[in-house]
Amino acid sequence: MSEPTTWNPTSWREYVAAQSPLWPDSDHLSRVENELATKPPLVFAGEARRLTQQLGKAAHGEAFLLQAGDCAESFDDSSADAIRDKLKVILQMAVALTYASGVPVVKVGRIAGQFAKPRSDRFEERDGVRLDAFRGHIVNNEAFNEDARRPNPDRLLDAYHQSVATLNLLRAFTTGGFAALTRVHAWNQEFVTNSPEGKRYEVLADDIDRALAFMRACGVNLDEDHELSSVDFYTSHEALILPYEQALTRQDSLTGDWYDCSAHMLWIGDRTRQVDGAHVEFLRGVANPIGLKVGPSTSVEDLTILHSLLNPDNVPGRLTLIARMGRDKVTDLLPPLVQAMKSEGAEVLWTCDPMHGNTFKASGGQKTRRFDDVLTEVAQFFAVHQSLDTWPSGLHIELTGGNVTECLGGGDQLDESDLDTNYTSICDPRLNASQSLDMAFHVSEFLQRAVTTRGARSL
Repeated sequence: MSEPTTWNPTSWREYVAAQSPLWPDSDHLSRVENELATKPPLVFAGEARRLTQQLGKAAHGEAFLLQAGDCAESFDDSSADAIRDKLKVILQMAVALTYASGVPVVKVGRIAGQFAKPRSDRFEERDGVRLDAFRGHIVNNEAFNEDARRPNPDRLLDAYHQSVATLNLLRAFTTGGFAALTRVHAWNQEFVTNSPEGKRYEVLADDIDRALAFMRACGVNLDEDHELSSVDFYTSHEALILPYEQALTRQDSLTGDWYDCSAHMLWIGDRTRQVDGAHVEFLRGVANPIGLKVGPSTSVEDLTILHSLLNPDNVPGRLTLIARMGRDKVTDLLPPLVQAMKSEGAEVLWTCDPMHGNTFKASGGQKTRRFDDVLTEVAQFFAVHQSLDTWPSGLHIELTGGNVTECLGGGDQLDESDLDTNYTSICDPRLNASQSLDMAFHVSEFLQRAVTTRGARSL
């Protein structure tokens, strides 16, 4: 491989950008890019640096990353209630993980920017009609007609403005008292409360209440303790639409480094991780923490090259490797990759995305996933790391705070006959709030064992 060229925010344009929409009017796209470039940043460089530091702790086994949210955000589902309910379930999961393991949880949402989706096929055909594939609301609309499927650059501006509104609300919730640990009971949702997961959560919340009451009795002012009254919550999305990402890239006045200010963390998908591709070229030059999806076709050679490109200085917290193998492939495919990074001394986080490798079509045609398949992949992920004496750094999950019926099984024991009850995803199936909490309790047990094993090995 030749040496990387000198990087600048536009250098990706000299490379092939996989999964790019066929924009019908390049002048229109340029006008939108120029307008976006004048907009205020969505996030700030200092926030991204703080996230890198926290992820560095996760890389060293001192924290755990929970990255969760929508498969693809919808322009039609941006209400305050929907955003609040998504945050609620992520907070619940984080509390369950922290309480069981004693390890801090870094909370990163797939939110405020996760509007684009890669496609296996550039086009979709129905009844002899062939149109552009649906690529997420930042590009086009899911309705099957020519106008809806035509890529429209104005949607990049719509994505920006919706992200602004979402971030404003998230910041209000996470710093204004809603996320205070004293409100741990309030995060449980009515339709979850009477489920086995909800009842188990209430027991956990009661224990936390007793611990807080003890702290008050000892003279601790809980209202003035930042760690108890608010939370650090970060945003992330797949950096798929590079004109949007470039337009929101800014040079930090303190360090001189470039940051993609569309989100705190960006990731490269399994379909766009070409070592000589535009997405790798763009993200190697921004200083944000970066994720990289690692799928079944990833070779040790490619992963080693990608690490050298994306994290040449081997900075802890800079690069998160997100394994997405499928339940039947984890045991065979993941160990050589983990071992290679360990042998290289690579400072990376290994996290598990158990969703994307376990998708199938139900008899009615809906895309779905089985809860037990998702859980099996997570269990095997933890087992691989235990066998190699490496730290399982996190979980990457697609979920929603709503009472949707998109994935099978879990505490509610949903089956295929339930899928049409409340299937609202515009792309891939998500765990509902009850299933997400169920997953968190299972993962907390795996994490607790990992902590215990690490402690025993350090003696």
